[in-house]
Amino acid sequence: MQKPRLSTFDQLIVQADQALRMLASSSPEPARQSPAGKMEERELSDHEKQHAAGLMRVNHAGEICAQALYQGQALTAKLPEVGQKMSEAAAEEIDHLAWCEERINQLDGRTSLLNPVWYAASFGIGAMAGLISDKLSLGFVAATEDQVCQHLQQHLDRLPENDHKSRAVVEQMLTDERRHADSALAAGGYPFPEPVKKLMTLVSNAMTATSYRI
Repeated sequence: MQKPRLSTFDQLIVQADQALRMLASSSPEPARQSPAGKMEERELSDHEKQHAAGLMRVNHAGEICAQALYQGQALTAKLPEVGQKMSEAAAEEIDHLAWCEERINQLDGRTSLLNPVWYAASFGIGAMAGLISDKLSLGFVAATEDQVCQHLQQHLDRLPENDHKSRAVVEQMLTDERRHADSALAAGGYPFPEPVKKLMTLVSNAMTATSYRI
């Protein structure tokens, strides 16, 4: 039996509650244990810890964006099954969010002070894409996940050699994000042209550079 579809007002209340929970407290409990959970902590210099924390802060900010993007798309999706798929994807990304925050804390770092800005901007973009069409919305997910995969691959190259715990988290995230991108296209997403992807890359680079420091 399908659950009754919430009214627009009820959905807005749910979204506001989720945003407050996401931004005003620690990450929700993950469904899966962190890939770094049972790994031994290797010795890192203060500079290496600071650098690794900065990279993981970027990854955490990216997951904040992913949550907001999916929630915004779920709110405005035309077909209930598409909205459900977006909500399920957001639930899967919670694992990444919690893993990144846990690793940041282990490195004596902090999450980005700009997370509320990233959340609001991403929610608006997701909601707008959903209003235009489900095909565009799914295509935007695929293109965004491609951007995330590029950054995660770069982070694997930039993380300190001895930081095996952060590497384990990033490697699992990379596997999951690739699957999300493929799933969005398989569900009927519109493949974005290269000029649009390049523009998205410029915006993404600006966000990651800022989150690394702030």
